[in-house]
Amino acid sequence: MSSGESSARTPHHLVARVETLRTQLAYHNERYHTLDDPEISDADYDDLVRELRSLEAEYPELATDTSPTQQVGAATSATFDPVVHRVPMMSLDNAMNRDELVAWAERVVKGLDGQVPTFVCELKFDGLAMSIRYENGQFVQAATRGDGMVGEDVTANVATIADIPHRLSKPSGNDVPAVVEVRGEVYMGTSAFERLNERTVAAGDKPFANPRNSAAGSLRQKDPNKTAERELSFWAYQLGDVDGGPVFSSHADTLAWVGELGFPANEHVQRFPSIDEVAAHCLHWRDYRHMLDYEIDGIVIKVDDPVQQHLLGSTSRAPRWAIAYKFPPEERTTALLDISVSVGRTGRATPFAVLDPVFVGGSTVGMATLHNREQVAVKDVRPGDMVIVRKAGDVIPEVVGPAPLNKRPRGSVAWEFPVNCPSCGVALILPDGEADTRCFNTACPAKQVAKIAYFATRGGMDIEGLGEQMVEKLIDADLIADAADLYSLTVEQLVALDRIGVTSATNLVDSIRESKARPLQKFMRSLGIRHFGPAASQALAAEFRTLDAIMGQTTEELAAVDGVGGVIASTISEWFAAPENRAFVERFRDAGLNFGDPKEAARAAEAKALTPQSLTGKTVVVTGAVPGYTREQAAEAITLRGGKSPGSVSKKTLALVVGDHAGASKLAKAEALGVPLVAVTDFEELLATGEVPRVELLETDVDEPT
Repeated sequence: MSSGESSARTPHHLVARVETLRTQLAYHNERYHTLDDPEISDADYDDLVRELRSLEAEYPELATDTSPTQQVGAATSATFDPVVHRVPMMSLDNAMNRDELVAWAERVVKGLDGQVPTFVCELKFDGLAMSIRYENGQFVQAATRGDGMVGEDVTANVATIADIPHRLSKPSGNDVPAVVEVRGEVYMGTSAFERLNERTVAAGDKPFANPRNSAAGSLRQKDPNKTAERELSFWAYQLGDVDGGPVFSSHADTLAWVGELGFPANEHVQRFPSIDEVAAHCLHWRDYRHMLDYEIDGIVIKVDDPVQQHLLGSTSRAPRWAIAYKFPPEERTTALLDISVSVGRTGRATPFAVLDPVFVGGSTVGMATLHNREQVAVKDVRPGDMVIVRKAGDVIPEVVGPAPLNKRPRGSVAWEFPVNCPSCGVALILPDGEADTRCFNTACPAKQVAKIAYFATRGGMDIEGLGEQMVEKLIDADLIADAADLYSLTVEQLVALDRIGVTSATNLVDSIRESKARPLQKFMRSLGIRHFGPAASQALAAEFRTLDAIMGQTTEELAAVDGVGGVIASTISEWFAAPENRAFVERFRDAGLNFGDPKEAARAAEAKALTPQSLTGKTVVVTGAVPGYTREQAAEAITLRGGKSPGSVSKKTLALVVGDHAGASKLAKAEALGVPLVAVTDFEELLATGEVPRVELLETDVDEPT
């Protein structure tokens, strides 16, 4: 059909929009697949693809075989020799939500004449697809996916990856086939990515944007020695061309055989009999994706039976028997409207980006951190730039960097960090050896507001309704000057302020009064002493029981407590030694706050003296429910016997006690480090002997991290 005929049937503006989308997608395909320098986030790219597909579906006369929606990847680079794939490397269709996943499953069942298949789920790695070819068991070639038909020869670079065997192992019961092509994903682990960026910044260069681009760029180095420095890894997930190999009854069996050849196959592969269980599995990994040391952006779901795969067949670009469930985007592209600086309770001046609001990581983001002066300079983001914004899980949104630089407004100049504090006007100082610029004015209004707001946060005294705006209002009205003044506020004082009614005033006063009973560790943390976080405050409260006892310890005695250490101990000692700080604390005592119970402290000391110290110097972590104990009581039972009970597993952990609804992240960490697992039924034996019972833990009810 000619363009004139299609225009007659289709609104002109939609014809133009389709052509615009195809031009944009062709451009971004080259930036992503060929140049490894994308200008927009994956989510923004997916939005363009989905819009084009929707228009082509609604107006079939606009669909063409050359449309980006019908193509795989992008053309190869001239830097490397071309490699023709004997078996095409196809792409995958995407499901963005449960409804689209269920719709795909319904099409699969229909294609199998009503038979419900077994599904196999794999993590969708965020790396670079790779084909690795062996002849007579010897590694001979590695190629990128390219456009699906022709890829790039990156053999020398892939040969430097430690995960890639140079000669295949002989699988059990079989010889190595004459030809084996293993397909999978080359990726860079998040810890390796962090190390790479540390080295890059130390050398004075611009940091890499993300692990995926770093991995792809590493593979396209002309010098394989450069690739070898990048700590790349590989997961195998498919077979391509095979001559003389065994016949498999399931995809899961295929992966097991690939593992026998010597390839790393990811351990998080599971089979499910229903799409409802598949959907639940996808939601699980959406929430726990960040417990891994590599990035995933979804789950790949496949029909497990190879015969059924053959029956379902493929389209021109993707198999009908597989689909990728994509997680909500954690990166988006938006406009950077301005850069401002906030001053926190310790005086730290933190630059932050004011953004054109964008939905990312499950919420709408209008501001994002830029961390510090150095990060702004290294990333070279400027007001007016289009920038990539990242929000991973509950992490504070951050600006990754500009995207793209070639569209930066003409006349743009680098942003300069302010010389003076934006709140009090006093000169800002960057102390030697520190990354953070600070305001050292003790009377800085912004610092005082931040200190009081921090005192009231959920992690501190948990005073509902006392955010920064309310604190500013109270300070402006001369009702408070510091956090201790909160405890003298009255309803009558509050209702006299603008836009505060009797109900709101009463609720705030009640919440302030209720905060007096908060545990000692909450009060200590809320004081805002530098470096003094929840772990150290919990450790000191558990060890000494009262604030007076803590204030009476030497720096060395504080440092000896597990979870404190020399730096924190020194900061605490110095803070309590200052007369103005001691006077500040005494005002809280006069207000009736909980400083700990001396009688309880005496009882705890007596109990510890009478209890055998079976766990002295040993670390035991508890996860899940322990019958007869609350979480705090289980930890106390360990510390009472001289042991330590931190919240995380490490190489020093003697054992992980596992109860019902155990934390998945703790179990995974223990397994990775070889830390023994102890059933809750053997907890008492562990307490009594200090030794790991010789009982094998067979089964656990895994739940969210605890």
